[in-house]
Amino acid sequence: MIRTAGEHGLLVETGSLALSHRLDAALRAERPAGVVEIVPGPDTVLVVAPGADQARLRARLEELVAARRHEDAIQAAEGDMVTIPVVYDGADLDSVAALAGISPDEVVSRHTGRELVVGWLGFAPGFAYLTGLDPVLETPRLETPRTSVPAGSVAVAGPYSAVYPTASPGGWRLLGRTSLRVWDVEADPPSLFRPGTRVRFEPA
Repeated sequence: MIRTAGEHGLLVETGSLALSHRLDAALRAERPAGVVEIVPGPDTVLVVAPGADQARLRARLEELVAARRHEDAIQAAEGDMVTIPVVYDGADLDSVAALAGISPDEVVSRHTGRELVVGWLGFAPGFAYLTGLDPVLETPRLETPRTSVPAGSVAVAGPYSAVYPTASPGGWRLLGRTSLRVWDVEADPPSLFRPGTRVRFEPA
């Protein structure tokens, strides 16, 4: 379903993260006239196009969704690979281990033992929700969020992992920290992550 979103936007309800990734990639490869912003989400893609012919754009979006609905889902995860070195000394490493019923060393092993994929970006510029976390590491957010989490903090919450791109408040559980800059306003693009980027953590 495609809904009107504000004065200049169309919201495509894809129903799945894989289809959101495929539609996002298609739009970026061949951007329709007038489109200035493409914002993929877990099961939506927002397309912002001030001044565009909305009827024509809607028809094009319908074509793209229909063409990609049955593509191999693996294609959605064939993005670039980013390897992130982590010092696993986070304030919540022991509590995550206790909640999971495993040792801190096994938390590290499970966190580094899987390839994750950037699902979408949100919350703050450059903040990527990394999907594919080992289910054993799924833990609830802190009951009381921290007022400031340092940039580079590596964390988990629910079924996701993340790297805090800048210092900000946050309620995710901190496993460690990385010196790798994942967000740099002077870089082009400023974020190391985009939807579909594959991510691996490794002990620093």
